[in-house]
Amino acid sequence: MNGTMTQDRTPERGSDRYNAREAEPRWQKTWAERGIFRTRNDDPRPKFYVMEMFPYPSGRIHIGHGRNYVMGDVLARYKRMQGFNVLHPMGWDAFGLPAENAAIERGIHPKSWTYDNIAAMREQLQLLGLSLDWSREIATCDPSYYVEQQRIFLDFLDNGLAYRKESEVNWDPVDHTVLANEQVIDGRGWRSGAIVERRKLSQWFLRITDFAQELLDAIDTLDRWPEKVRLMQRNWIGRSEGLEVLFEFAKGFGPEAQKAVKVYTTRPDTLFGAAFVALSPDHPLTQALAAKSPALSAFVAECKRGGTSAEAIETQEKKGFDTGLKVVHPLDSSRTVPVYVANFVLMDYGTGAIFGCPAHDQRDLDFARKYHLPVVPVVLPPDTDPGAFRVEEIAYDGEGTLFNSGFLDGLTIDKAKETVARQLERFRVGDVPQGVRKVNFRLRDWGISRQRYWGCPIPIIHCDACGPVGVPREQLPVRLPDDVSFDKPGNPLDRATAWRDVPCPKCGKPARRETDTMDTFVDSSWYYLRYASDNVDRPLDKAAVAHWLPVDQYIGGIEHAILHLLYSRFFTRALKACGRVDVSEPFAGLFTQGMIVHETYKDQDGKWLYPEEVKLLGPGKAEKLSDGTPVTVSPPEKMSKSKRNVVAPEVVADTYGVDCARWFMLSDTPPERDSEWTQAGIEGAWRFVQRVWRLVGEAIELGAGPGAAKPETFGAVALGLRRASHGLVAAVAEDIERLRFNVGVAHVHEFANAFGSAVAAARAMKDGVPADLAYALTEAADMLVPVVAPMTPHLAEECWAALGHDGLVAEAPWPATEPDLLKQDTVTLPIQINGKKRDDIVVPRAATPAEVEAAVLALESVQRALDGRAPKRIIVVPQRIVNVVA
Repeated sequence: MNGTMTQDRTPERGSDRYNAREAEPRWQKTWAERGIFRTRNDDPRPKFYVMEMFPYPSGRIHIGHGRNYVMGDVLARYKRMQGFNVLHPMGWDAFGLPAENAAIERGIHPKSWTYDNIAAMREQLQLLGLSLDWSREIATCDPSYYVEQQRIFLDFLDNGLAYRKESEVNWDPVDHTVLANEQVIDGRGWRSGAIVERRKLSQWFLRITDFAQELLDAIDTLDRWPEKVRLMQRNWIGRSEGLEVLFEFAKGFGPEAQKAVKVYTTRPDTLFGAAFVALSPDHPLTQALAAKSPALSAFVAECKRGGTSAEAIETQEKKGFDTGLKVVHPLDSSRTVPVYVANFVLMDYGTGAIFGCPAHDQRDLDFARKYHLPVVPVVLPPDTDPGAFRVEEIAYDGEGTLFNSGFLDGLTIDKAKETVARQLERFRVGDVPQGVRKVNFRLRDWGISRQRYWGCPIPIIHCDACGPVGVPREQLPVRLPDDVSFDKPGNPLDRATAWRDVPCPKCGKPARRETDTMDTFVDSSWYYLRYASDNVDRPLDKAAVAHWLPVDQYIGGIEHAILHLLYSRFFTRALKACGRVDVSEPFAGLFTQGMIVHETYKDQDGKWLYPEEVKLLGPGKAEKLSDGTPVTVSPPEKMSKSKRNVVAPEVVADTYGVDCARWFMLSDTPPERDSEWTQAGIEGAWRFVQRVWRLVGEAIELGAGPGAAKPETFGAVALGLRRASHGLVAAVAEDIERLRFNVGVAHVHEFANAFGSAVAAARAMKDGVPADLAYALTEAADMLVPVVAPMTPHLAEECWAALGHDGLVAEAPWPATEPDLLKQDTVTLPIQINGKKRDDIVVPRAATPAEVEAAVLALESVQRALDGRAPKRIIVVPQRIVNVVA
């Protein structure tokens, strides 16, 4: 990336380039010294809280990381200009496995690695000119932060929202650690490559299921969230209305101690199509049978090799074990169906047992075909011959009417469900109903235990006599010990005996600290509440939370649409239940931005190359700068350090200036979509920044200057410019409010054309610039600069000072508009020269053809095309188009 920038500070005629390299650090220093972005909680202005999802301090950032921060910054700066007291904070999601891996691989302590990265990334973010309140900066790995997290855990424990139980986990037998589902690849640990086992460990859980219905119902109130995110949350919570059905064991085909298997189903209408009953490998009956059957025991062990997630279990090959047991069909006592143990049945959903209707569930159909079980369709698609309908390889899960179903034949699905429920509610197995209506949720309680060092310590002490005991609050925080070693597999805290072994707070006997640490999702589930407090001694200040929450605008990636956002929504409710806050929903507005993507480059040896190592020769063609050898160019994809298709903020700042990067990130592409970073794009942004600089210089030279009296009347050109100026202010305000940043950029480009046309018209006036146009030119500059200030803040400050204004544009109000000038009394006309479009011009709707012709001839683009020649003819089609014949 090559470019040069020269050097005058004042945009007067002749100083044709804005020196970003000199201006940007100077204005950033001024902002910092004056503390203008520091937020006070006692500020009487209305509040506006905007934040971006905080980053993990993994090393260095690239320009692709900056898009969401720049979007948030545009909104923050605009809202300040609108008179709001804006909170725009920053912090670091600083605990996590990468730091522990760095300790193992580099021989460095996780704390050192993390804080070094924070320092480097803070410097890079500051380079972007973000209007952040750094006084509220937090790092989740700092004891001043996690001390409150430990208090929150104890509050949850006291209120029954935290508990301990045995749970299945992914266990790596080589690294001696629990793995998240994402760390299990093809059934093997992502680091060790060992076959993962499913083990039961005692884990700490948070009762998110207590709020399942409330979390689901409140999704309808989140009208400023993307619908796709709301749908993802609904599906994750997964409310289902169904029926618990007792399948009695056939005489001589069941265990002596058990009369029936309880099955949960959302499709009781398909009961007549039942071909089997399947138990989870963890079902109590499975465990009892396996204790007496080596073959079943081996099958259960096989099921435990693989991931524990619902997705992993759903996508793996369907396998079953025939137990030899049979149950009686609940609606037809003459039929029995076999009982299997199946690897796709989850113990923690429903009852841990299902019935399979192969014709109408693809998973059941795959299983039935594998084990040669009958496939009987019982739902007939509309307008289908019942005698000809068959299900072969694809299950039918659409609408229809019941058939092959006895007394249900001819009913709709909904009516059949209700009929079966009423019938089974009347039937009895012993003294209980054979069917009971039940609401189930896919959502499970949140297991927060992690066998890791670099995480928030769980404030529990285990005593053989007293059980788990909360650490007394006056002894918080429980700090991580620094003197740990990573030279052995497993959790270093298990080996930190001086830290681990402590007396029981209740009885004083020898006891042991909890050595699991919290899931890092806990750290990010309340950090937006921490930002609200401006007092480090009150990390969770109820009054401050009441003032600032909910967050007015939250910006981040779609990858956090489910877990982080759902956990945060749970946390506010759980804290409210504990009396700690008064808010239920944390984020009033949510915006999920697209990514910055970039081409990838490989040399002839297959080595990835950085963009600055490549010379572009044309679309899809490049060569290596060092030796001129051909480079393979691949389509754009997410910026990634591993593929080196990243651009460092320092490179952009040094070559083009940060404002160019900010402008480019906001241009062209809707912010919710991916945007491709290109050399041509950043160069175009640089040219536009320079254009704004020149336009302001033109206005200084030709305009009326600061404090000029407003003329009583305005001619066509001046009035047209004034309408464009005031229209720009109104349009961009709406664009920013609606987060349509690319549209706002387009409006600025359109206005620059109108501004340029007015400047050209002024220069063409032989008798000098009249007072009305001089006033309009100064006004145009005074409006343009604040409008671009949220997007290109350094350039705006430089222009604002050059225009003679006192103070900073960052502290200036948003320009006021005159309602009469916002009326749609202008029209944009395309200009064609010899049949090709060359430009657009904005003119008053009532302008005469002569006035339009004069304005068109004053345009730089038209003058260049004519090259000093008089046009042969100018055809003005009123309010439609202008044709120039050269």
